[in-house]
Amino acid sequence: MKALVFDKSGLENLKVKEVQEPQLGPHDVLIRVVKSGLNPIDYFVINAIPVTPMPHIPGAEVAGVVEKVGDHVKGLAKGDKVVVYNRVFDGTCDLCLSGREMLCRSGGIMSVITNGGWSEYFSVPDKNVFKIPESMSWDLAASLPVAALTSYHSLKELEVSPNHIVVVFGASGNTGLFAVQLAKKFGATVLAVSRKNWLKEFGADYVIGYDDVVQKVKEITNGKMADVVINSLGSSVWEKSLQVLGLGGQLAFFGTLTGSEVKVNLSSLYGKHIKVIGTTGGSRKELMELINLCKDCKVKVHKTYRLDEGVEAVKEIMSENRDGRIMLQVS
Repeated sequence: MKALVFDKSGLENLKVKEVQEPQLGPHDVLIRVVKSGLNPIDYFVINAIPVTPMPHIPGAEVAGVVEKVGDHVKGLAKGDKVVVYNRVFDGTCDLCLSGREMLCRSGGIMSVITNGGWSEYFSVPDKNVFKIPESMSWDLAASLPVAALTSYHSLKELEVSPNHIVVVFGASGNTGLFAVQLAKKFGATVLAVSRKNWLKEFGADYVIGYDDVVQKVKEITNGKMADVVINSLGSSVWEKSLQVLGLGGQLAFFGTLTGSEVKVNLSSLYGKHIKVIGTTGGSRKELMELINLCKDCKVKVHKTYRLDEGVEAVKEIMSENRDGRIMLQVS
């Protein structure tokens, strides 16, 4: 089968090669990969993060069709349309048993500690495979396991409700466009910080610029400011994220695309009784919930690439001109 493979770190080493089709264990599912959503993690897997095995196949966000199942697999059959929960987990540690498989003490992310899904076929344990509606588009399906689930888990952790004012930084990015839609589904008033007016079609009540975000939030909320802030970018919006929060506000962050080092004025946190929380990924239960909740979610696609255009696709993830998601059409 064909796969995108690199044998040493660096985008220049990513190439389409013929590799052996994965072996199928009794509890495994062989998936014919149809589409993959590209995320910053894919860029860093290829260029920076230590990975195993080597040579390595990247690709963290996968949707496809069941091709074959192991002898002990139940509930899945050839032809089923599915997405892959991309966390490796043992199911026996205290965190797994509490329903937080993404924090498994001996786990990790598929495409980092295992091969990923940028290949014609992908073998994963049946516990990581979830059926999706036949009517769901492949672009949406391939956005659920990372882009959508990351935002959904964060909003649930913050217990977003219909009374909340939610400000989303990085609203037009992979996770941001789902944070906007899902916060709206939770009944919140959503303020998207972006230059992209198309976010109003994705549920944003207001689209506001970065430079005057503090003043705009103050005007829109009559001085109350935000109850919840989602920071999917990192250090570049750290100060503004805190400044737009009101009394008792909550800040969640799950990305460091623009940097990970920040300075913190502790008095500005405790003086307003602010809660700051880091979140990562989500649970299998949350992915199952998301499949039902997000049936009518939208995906803004900037460009779709073929498998043999993988290098160009990965470069485009970091492009300032990107306007929506980058998708990889595998089969």
